[in-house]
Amino acid sequence: MLPARAVQNRWVWQLGTLRDALDRLVALHDQWLQTRDSLPADARPGTPAFDDALAEYHAEAWSYLDDWATHGHAVHDIHTAARHAPSTLAPPPTATAAPSTGRTNPVRR
Repeated sequence: MLPARAVQNRWVWQLGTLRDALDRLVALHDQWLQTRDSLPADARPGTPAFDDALAEYHAEAWSYLDDWATHGHAVHDIHTAARHAPSTLAPPPTATAAPSTGRTNPVRR
């Protein structure tokens, strides 16, 4: 619960973009694992079969990673706003000091 003055309207759109990009990256990773597992046994890193499939996976993931590079700072911005927002759990600080009892506590040495 952030104060309205601390919230940026763009955050809703940015978080939606990040969520969608993450969903697509997860789906692409699952596809890559299936593709990798279906490659012939001799298809290892450095072979054309493996490297071509991996390059296709990377090419498909690129735009979603770019979304994170472009809008990922919104997560940090929201975190910073939340850290600086007044707590709803703690009462606001008082402007006056608590009254003194007049007694002093002895100092142990």
